[in-house]
Amino acid sequence: MSKDFDVTALGELLMDMTENGLSSQGNLLFEANPGGAPCNVLAMLQKLGKRTAFIGKVGDDMFGRSLRATVESAGIDTRGLLTDRETRTTLAFVKTLPGGDRDFSFYRNPGADMALRADELPVRLIEDARVFHFGTLSMTHEGVREATKKAVSAARAAGALISFDPNLRPPLWASLQEARAQIDWGLSQADVVKIADDELSFMTGAADFDTGAAMLTEKHPHIRLLNVTAGPNGSHAYYQGRHVYVPGVHLGGTIETTGAGDTFCACVLNYVLDHGLARLSDADLTAMLRFANAAAYLVTTKKGAIRSMPERTEVEAILPTFG
Repeated sequence: MSKDFDVTALGELLMDMTENGLSSQGNLLFEANPGGAPCNVLAMLQKLGKRTAFIGKVGDDMFGRSLRATVESAGIDTRGLLTDRETRTTLAFVKTLPGGDRDFSFYRNPGADMALRADELPVRLIEDARVFHFGTLSMTHEGVREATKKAVSAARAAGALISFDPNLRPPLWASLQEARAQIDWGLSQADVVKIADDELSFMTGAADFDTGAAMLTEKHPHIRLLNVTAGPNGSHAYYQGRHVYVPGVHLGGTIETTGAGDTFCACVLNYVLDHGLARLSDADLTAMLRFANAAAYLVTTKKGAIRSMPERTEVEAILPTFG
């Protein structure tokens, strides 16, 4: 059956307030960069020619209006983007650390993305997608968690592939025990998983990737493709009992790493949409990871995420320079 969307994603759409130097008076300057992991994924998929839709909430404020305009300009369907007139748009203040990693301070208690309710879900956008993608920022609080689980159920009933990225942000959880429980639920639903190295360790206690991946796939046999990202150290794919590793890209110029994992995730989903999940060879997995690593590297050379996604031609241009 033909579907109108390749990927529908649900979750947070927020403003990343990224440090951008000092004013002439020595005050910190912040640049308002549109972001939020699920929408970052969709922005990269749009760059790769896929049809996408987003479900979430922003506030009726200057940030919410700016985010809506940004998502629309990226070509993402916004019929599922609701406006909450009582709760402000979520902000994430981002401090860039040496090497490009980040420290987050969230202004989200509450934030509009948390206000999405199950009865507000535009179920048609979910049923009309080949892939449904979600993370855990839409599972930190009861109301939006109910909406997320209803959406996953609707996607599964409609025959969509389920894509999950834990995207663990400890400050947003009442406890790490609760975070672990909700991530475990997400893993139990997913066909395709993108998980970072620190999240794999958090969930399994294993420092070794092979051991951790084996533990996850044994507990959650529904996972058909498990990808583990290790920042500049590259990425791993675990598929049908096989393991493929591709080193990271080291061409210099990294500014900050916001959106790198989301860009990687989008490229993996793009490959799955084009090639399916049934018969991927080691060569297929290698090609998938090389492209995803290259795209993830490129987004680290700019600030922010949604407006920083590379074009396919930019990714293809650097592929011959590594690996």
